[in-house]
Amino acid sequence: MTLVLGIESSCDETGVGLVRDGVLLGEALSSSMAEHLRFGGVVPEIAARAHLDALVPTVRAALREGGLALSDIDAVAVTSGPGLASSLQVGLAAAKAYAVSLGVPLLGVHHLAGHVAADTLVHGPLPERSIALVVSGGHTSLLLLGDLARDPIVHLGDTADDAAGEAFDKVARLLGLGYPGGPAVQRAAERGDPAAIRFPRPSAGTYGFSFSGLKTAVARWIERHDGPLPIADLAASFQEAAVDVLTAKAVAACAAHEVGTLVIAGGVAANARLRAVAEARCAAAGITLRVPPPRLCTDNGAMIAAVGSMVAAAGAPWAPMGLAADPSAPLIAALLQ
Repeated sequence: MTLVLGIESSCDETGVGLVRDGVLLGEALSSSMAEHLRFGGVVPEIAARAHLDALVPTVRAALREGGLALSDIDAVAVTSGPGLASSLQVGLAAAKAYAVSLGVPLLGVHHLAGHVAADTLVHGPLPERSIALVVSGGHTSLLLLGDLARDPIVHLGDTADDAAGEAFDKVARLLGLGYPGGPAVQRAAERGDPAAIRFPRPSAGTYGFSFSGLKTAVARWIERHDGPLPIADLAASFQEAAVDVLTAKAVAACAAHEVGTLVIAGGVAANARLRAVAEARCAAAGITLRVPPPRLCTDNGAMIAAVGSMVAAAGAPWAPMGLAADPSAPLIAALLQ
């Protein structure tokens, strides 16, 4: 019965989770998003300072929620990459301090593996084989998974340029919808017609993605348009194009690899239209769809603790105290050493 403290600080949210044998016992989150709004995006130095202020209080809040004490912790898992270098370093330094002071193992976790593992906190262990579509502000990947704790992660396709979430942010800026772009575009799209404008469905190979051209297509449409912009229709049409290509490739990958389970994870997985289209297409193809609830799609500490719980149960080796942050860590396995 291993209790894992998970710490996430890869961007602008300080997340802490406490997981024992796959069960979430306590969590807390502190966001510095409000401090970045006037800049239209995350400022690394502001984010790092916010993590420094928030980390210890957030750990205490998670412990209170779970009715637990520091002395109950058996291992500390921390995001060591990818992410903003200065933000990662704050979380990693704190995790090392907790691990040393408590005399417990330190586990370095890949941020994207955490997004996938978040689903297990709600829907239980993953099957022996599954496909994962990870969609976030900085990453869009289609992955073939075995045992997340033990097996290598196979990339079927990745984005060749902008990630899906990055495209949402850029289009939101073009439409004057503000930051963060994902929720803003979704809200505007709810009032629009997704068939009003036929934007391209860009692709990069069989399972690869490319969203830079889609964002550019929106910009060019705006440049050519005379009169007031149909903001809602633009948002809905852009969102439909992004969702269409994401779900089509994910379902095709499941069919081609004879995999019966699709997991969609990451911040963009909170998008209601993506969830609805994926559900319909998976149902038609006889594929089981697993998507975490929206609060576990965005960055959080529970997902990092979930990975820690998996790999601790699998007997994974401890990370050395010299473990370094890797802002551009490739996703090869759930653990970073």
